[in-house]
Amino acid sequence: MEATAIERLAANALKTRFENFDKDTLEATKYRIIDTLGCLIGGALDTGNLELLKHLIEQDGKKEATILVHGVKVPATSAAFLNCIMARSFDFEPVSPLYEGVSCPGHVSGTTIPSAFTLAEMVNASGKEMIAALLVGDDIATRILAASGFGFTLGWDGVGTVNTFGVTAIAGCLLGLDELQLRNAFGIALNQIGTTFQSFWDGTTAFKLPQGLAARAGILSAQLAKAGWTGPEDALFGKFGYYKMFTEGCEKPEALTDTLGKKYYYDGTIKPYPCCRIPHAAIQCALELVKKHNIKPDDIESVNLDLAQGGIDHVCGHPFKIGAFPHGNAAFSYEYATATAFLFGSVRPEHFTEKAIRNPQVTDFIKKIKLTPAKDVEFEKARMTVTLKDRRKLTETCTRVKGDPLDNPMTHEEIIEKFWVNVEFSKKISRKKASELLEKLLKLEKADSVRNLIPLLVV
Repeated sequence: MEATAIERLAANALKTRFENFDKDTLEATKYRIIDTLGCLIGGALDTGNLELLKHLIEQDGKKEATILVHGVKVPATSAAFLNCIMARSFDFEPVSPLYEGVSCPGHVSGTTIPSAFTLAEMVNASGKEMIAALLVGDDIATRILAASGFGFTLGWDGVGTVNTFGVTAIAGCLLGLDELQLRNAFGIALNQIGTTFQSFWDGTTAFKLPQGLAARAGILSAQLAKAGWTGPEDALFGKFGYYKMFTEGCEKPEALTDTLGKKYYYDGTIKPYPCCRIPHAAIQCALELVKKHNIKPDDIESVNLDLAQGGIDHVCGHPFKIGAFPHGNAAFSYEYATATAFLFGSVRPEHFTEKAIRNPQVTDFIKKIKLTPAKDVEFEKARMTVTLKDRRKLTETCTRVKGDPLDNPMTHEEIIEKFWVNVEFSKKISRKKASELLEKLLKLEKADSVRNLIPLLVV
């Protein structure tokens, strides 16, 4: 009988070795790791994270792995849970995995990278072993995502679905599962996936929760399978499998296994700004107008932002309103991001603290901004027209959004600069430790033990 897609994915995961990867994939992965860990450091103190840390400490348990930055050892499921949530906190980590040049709507790295570090610490894996497991997890999550129709009408947040399968694969590799056990682990994972876009829609702290829930569920799935638990045989195409229950159908089944073992897919976009990717084009328009014309906020009478209808209908297109979790309201708002760019000439983590969000200057400037649907503007692109008080009109269009891996990628120098922005914002990891960490991450494949990097990632 021909192997199913989930069986082929499991088999490939367990036979993949560091030597399978080409130079470009390895280089991109190291910079993606640097970017994600920088975001984790920057997000360590964000709203709700210290409360969650306290909760996990109170639960106690076996001291298997470290909650990074804070330096507390807890069970691996708990460490990965909070590590991933910290990485997602400013919505700044890598996004949009690329499959055959097509961008998929996902936040994979924020789950797979902290989980890989957590598991590598627990089992004392080498840098090569961790990289191999990480890329297997990235690849599986991306392939499962790419095969679906990308529909959002069902309301499932893919971070809490496909990422779980990715972490299950990472854990399966590093915990030494065999093929049957890993297939069972994927089936067990099917029982734990979920999460909803409503968390974004309502501007809640819970928007970052799926990043950690996927990590915790993936590790637990592998642990249960290793202990002898069984799960549904076909987590993807069973009668009540993933594509039936959580998507609008599997439109591209070939994505699951074509080039399997030959090409490995992962997040392609490194974000330049700490907020939802959707408003980045608007930010870029505003910053370009300020740069080109030396505009001062007081010079501006009004700002008209032309967007695709999908952008206006998105949560980011809602009128900005501060709720119980101001950071969530600001991070998913065209109006807030645009106002911040004009007022401060940059969009950085410090602009998403509660004090910054409640700045009356921002509230006043937002009143000048109008969002208009435009049929000739593509989704995630923007056209901005500023009317000055002297009646001049200035227009800027952004079709090449910074961070796009094919059209306008972040350079290695810019990724390193972003790492330092996060470190300096957090003020938790010393510059000396961060410098040593960077040096070791750029040579991660030479590390005999990932455990040796952990002291550089804690206070």
